[in-house]
Amino acid sequence: MNYILFDGAVRDQLLPFTFTRPVADLRIGIMTIREKWEFLLGFSTTTVTEDYLADKYPLVELESNIFINASFCPSENLAGLIRGLQENQAVFYNDEPLAFFTTEGQEVDFDSFEVIQYSYDDVLRIENSWDIFAKNAEAIQRDFDLLTEDRVSESIPKHTVAFNEKDIFIEEGAKLPLCSLNATDGPIYIGKNAEIMEGAMIRGPFALCDNATIKMGAKIYGGTTVGPHCKVGGEVGNSVLFGYSNKGHDGYLGNAVLGEWCNLGADTNNSNLKNNYVEVKLWSYETQRFAKTGLQFCGLMMGDHSKSAINTMFNTGTVVGVCANIFGSGFPRNFVPSFSWGGASNIETYRTNKAFEVAKVVMARRDIEFTEQDAAILEHVFENTKEFRRWDL
Repeated sequence: MNYILFDGAVRDQLLPFTFTRPVADLRIGIMTIREKWEFLLGFSTTTVTEDYLADKYPLVELESNIFINASFCPSENLAGLIRGLQENQAVFYNDEPLAFFTTEGQEVDFDSFEVIQYSYDDVLRIENSWDIFAKNAEAIQRDFDLLTEDRVSESIPKHTVAFNEKDIFIEEGAKLPLCSLNATDGPIYIGKNAEIMEGAMIRGPFALCDNATIKMGAKIYGGTTVGPHCKVGGEVGNSVLFGYSNKGHDGYLGNAVLGEWCNLGADTNNSNLKNNYVEVKLWSYETQRFAKTGLQFCGLMMGDHSKSAINTMFNTGTVVGVCANIFGSGFPRNFVPSFSWGGASNIETYRTNKAFEVAKVVMARRDIEFTEQDAAILEHVFENTKEFRRWDL
């Protein structure tokens, strides 16, 4: 069977992270949404996404196809139901298509489909950008159960302190000397060739993905995912770093999401709670105004290739777009458009040629090429976010 993940109706609610990737490639828990589906279905997947992303994330359509709404994370129940779909059958969650079976070139009309309502109570859906951290603890537990079933963990080192060892899983090649692992409130997963340096204190639920690093003396609280090849120090709570991003020094990151290729300078801090304890509002690209989150705790949302200088301070509920470079004293505004250069006192446009020079150097340090596809995607983001850089109009 050919499985295809499509962005669905909530794609714009997941910006700035979906500026540079399909919904399927968001990371929540240990794996990306795509990796979760492929693990449970046993097949690779392709994608229906925005046209400007299609060269990097192409669609492969065969004679028979099952399309899956990528904003839904899989469960055993859901994957089993989808595997059993027949031609002209669809699974709906309330009024929204969750998955459907079509043949190549078929015009989809759900009025002519046999509709199956999904009735299990195990739905985990990513509808808003803040869901990525708010639902991360549950996603870590689900992924931990999938990845560790019927497997044996590497041994916990002699001088590492561990609580509730049965919920700690260490992959081959991981290094974790003289640290503290507390899985009392949720599992701890340590990926292949990952490292937790001396003196670090970890509380679950927590995921450290392959080749990632926790620096000496770091304090990591539950609900946190450190994606592949990330480096993290200081204090972090209930945050998700997608991959290849660094928060290498002291400073606080809480209730936050960082995309790929981000870097937070030393002593960068974000606030995650307003002084009057009211609900946090977050910038919505969909409505172009600040939207209620229903959350009392909400910190920083930062798109790919964005960076902050030393001592940067982000206010509660700050959204930073793609390829922004933030520096200077004071708090920058709580919506920083893509390709911004500056901070609270002065801001201008970060031109693509300069941004691309940095991206090439940063990615080359990890032996990854900044490709023409990458440049074309970022050029599209630059053009399509001009309206938010009002100083350029």
